[in-house]
Amino acid sequence: MTNQNAALDNSPLMPQVPLLFEESVPGRCGAILPKPGVDETPLPADLVRGALALPELSEAQVVRHFTRLSQRNFSVDGQFYPLGSCTMKYNPKLNEEAAAEEGFRRSHPLMAGTYTQGNLELMYRLQERLKSLTGFEGCSLQGSAGAQGELAGMLMIRARHRGGSGDTRRRVLIPDSAHGTNPATCTMAGFTAESIPSGADGAVDMEALRESVAGEKAKTLAGIMITNPGTLGLFERNIAEIIRIIHNAGGLVYGDGANMNALMGIIKPGDLGFDVMHLNLHKTFSTPHGGGGPGAGAIMAGKTLAAFLPGPVVVRDPEAASAGPAMANPASANPAAAGPVYRLEKPPSSIGRIKSFYGNFGVLVRAYAYIRTLGTRGLRRASEYAVLNANYLRALIRDHYPTPFGPERPCMHEFTSSPNLGKDIHTIDIAKRLIDYGFHPPTVYFPLIVKEAFMAEPTETETKETMDAFAAALEAIAEEARTSPELLKNAPHFTPVGRLDETAAARNPVLRYIPGAE
Repeated sequence: MTNQNAALDNSPLMPQVPLLFEESVPGRCGAILPKPGVDETPLPADLVRGALALPELSEAQVVRHFTRLSQRNFSVDGQFYPLGSCTMKYNPKLNEEAAAEEGFRRSHPLMAGTYTQGNLELMYRLQERLKSLTGFEGCSLQGSAGAQGELAGMLMIRARHRGGSGDTRRRVLIPDSAHGTNPATCTMAGFTAESIPSGADGAVDMEALRESVAGEKAKTLAGIMITNPGTLGLFERNIAEIIRIIHNAGGLVYGDGANMNALMGIIKPGDLGFDVMHLNLHKTFSTPHGGGGPGAGAIMAGKTLAAFLPGPVVVRDPEAASAGPAMANPASANPAAAGPVYRLEKPPSSIGRIKSFYGNFGVLVRAYAYIRTLGTRGLRRASEYAVLNANYLRALIRDHYPTPFGPERPCMHEFTSSPNLGKDIHTIDIAKRLIDYGFHPPTVYFPLIVKEAFMAEPTETETKETMDAFAAALEAIAEEARTSPELLKNAPHFTPVGRLDETAAARNPVLRYIPGAE
């Protein structure tokens, strides 16, 4: 491990690199444009603005600028990225090759189904694989994010209740350790969120749960939104009893699938009794994500809610089974050779579309390639390694980063600790100092029920050596907190920009370049 104290004493801070605008020299050009194939025509005066003052630079300057920016950025391809509850696993390049296949890349959602049989076949196969993995009866691939999949699931529950008990069922129970999107989604769907506390072991407080559905309260219960494993990184041991209690009270069970990376090939949520669940294909199934996209929030449903899935979904025509697969070359399928094998169909009681067209197709291709590459046994092994890595890392750092809930229990694919480095050292100080050691910080201050929460998820794609190096950095930071706390308080020290006032930045964002501005 590099001696960061020595580096701080003997090395200057990273020099500032001039911005493109500041390097501009009049007359310098880095592009050679082809001659236009049509006559030049002046633009209408009302469409022309004044001089844009764009930078004038050589090609080398532009390339170096963007290369420097990329080198400053943290990425899964470049660094360990233990962002808890986000499953930032390495994304195999084979998935990218599959998504770049010309037949997939050049197809358009407005093309007739006879020309997109390969696309539809892939989506159908993905639907079937996800159903097999999770034990659910139905699947819709429309969701473009986990939060959108959540909203679809809760709208399905609302639609089901309106067809039976009317609008009297408005309460949705949500454990206090839930993802922040859960209560927000609940409210957007027209329900009222009601928090259920966690016990000292990190599990749902069963007495509080029973009280929330007792007597007349059962008549107003719409259901529960629950994540298993929970955000504390612990498996909900009472999940079967929780589902039974909710169902007996007339409610439905929504499963947040954000933590499915601990369960692939091991447990099928549909078999446990969940009614609807979303899957983050961009997390569990390895598609790149972050920075606002891309994503895919597939929605899985059991018998009770399958008819309400957002549509359309892909179905296979049993009468056309002899036509054979078209996926090998989706763009060149001959519509005259045979009728379409796959088609889009809306479920009978569908809540309708939740996204234009049929889902984030490029993400679906990557997820399917990942599933087929690993197979059922490989997916199970991935989850087992994810759990092993998390438990190994937690054991290495537990002296200074203890687990407050269920410390005697093994964690699943992630864990949440409450650092104990002294009363003047906060989690944000640890996170900022980790950047100096070359590591992206874990998730901090979530879940809210953990004081100074520090939530790490190593995923299955990291090696033992990486775990050891990360643990060594955390132990070094613990020592710094004792001997040189100012190192943590003023971190990071080796980045182009030091610690920012994040509150002021959020309230007064700088959204464009302003010459001369600091």
